[in-house]
Amino acid sequence: MGGTKAAAEEFDVAGHTVRLTSPDRVIFPQRGFTKADVFHYYLGVGDGIMRALRDRPTTLQRFPEGIEGEMFFQKRVPTRGVPPWVATAEISFPSGRKAAELCPADLAHVAWAAQMGTVVLHPWPVRAADVDRPDELRVDLDPQPGTDFADAATAAGELRAILDELGAAGWPKTSGGRGVHVYLRIQPRWTFVEVRRATIALARELERRRPELVTTAWWKEERGTRVFVDYNQMARDRTIACAYSLRANARATVSTPVGWDELPDVDPDDFDLRTVPARLAERGDPHAGIDDAAWDITPLLEWAERDAAAGQGDLPYPPDHPKMPGEPKRVQPSKDRDRPR
Repeated sequence: MGGTKAAAEEFDVAGHTVRLTSPDRVIFPQRGFTKADVFHYYLGVGDGIMRALRDRPTTLQRFPEGIEGEMFFQKRVPTRGVPPWVATAEISFPSGRKAAELCPADLAHVAWAAQMGTVVLHPWPVRAADVDRPDELRVDLDPQPGTDFADAATAAGELRAILDELGAAGWPKTSGGRGVHVYLRIQPRWTFVEVRRATIALARELERRRPELVTTAWWKEERGTRVFVDYNQMARDRTIACAYSLRANARATVSTPVGWDELPDVDPDDFDLRTVPARLAERGDPHAGIDDAAWDITPLLEWAERDAAAGQGDLPYPPDHPKMPGEPKRVQPSKDRDRPR
């Protein structure tokens, strides 16, 4: 005979009633973590995750039957069966199509997402007040084969030195895997195209200083054994798992904010569903000051102009984007017949 299905429960979260159904459904089989564990994890990191998500259009990465089952990205909040208090923001995709995405106004929105089988939360780098002008510049340091987290942490340290020279504050976190993310809070004055150009300029400066460690090469065949700065994470409709988001892997790791001083020594596998709420309660949020000041990216845009004058123009966009003005050919170098041999 089958086991008895656990009864649904109701919780008061930020003044709203959130219903949790199938609380005993296993979401992370190798750790035995259930839907209730995911739900209560997000309540346990409430202050931290709301600092990352508040008023940001957010794509939901859902696993209704657990991480070994079907996965899909939900970019549109359903028009039926949604609590009336759920807030949305309309965003535009590169195709010109629009969608009303979840836009968390309080922790109840995150709890509702967990009830819907969401494991990973992917916010846009914008706020609902202006969805076309990012207020967050994100640097994604992605280790390539032959490199690891230690290499990404070293690259982040080099990036910090550049930011110090510019008078900009960077806020690092683990990706939840082998990578490192560094966020900058910026003034929401520039378009996605401009902020992406600024990110490329910053990445190129990092590459110039540590060419044996860092690459901006979009094509994998050109990256070598280096850390790739994924500048296209600043393209419209490209998102990164936010601070305190779970990741959909066997260990149930968390994309975790860390201090610059601890970054070289941490093991990202130590940050998971069980350990991070206690860490946050004990140590506080290393990103607590991220909203204190917004930086003017003009120096990076000046670097972009300098690079363009030296023959370093734009770099390829993701394949789902329309062809952009000034963008080079989207042809794998080894297959480009016009490329000098």
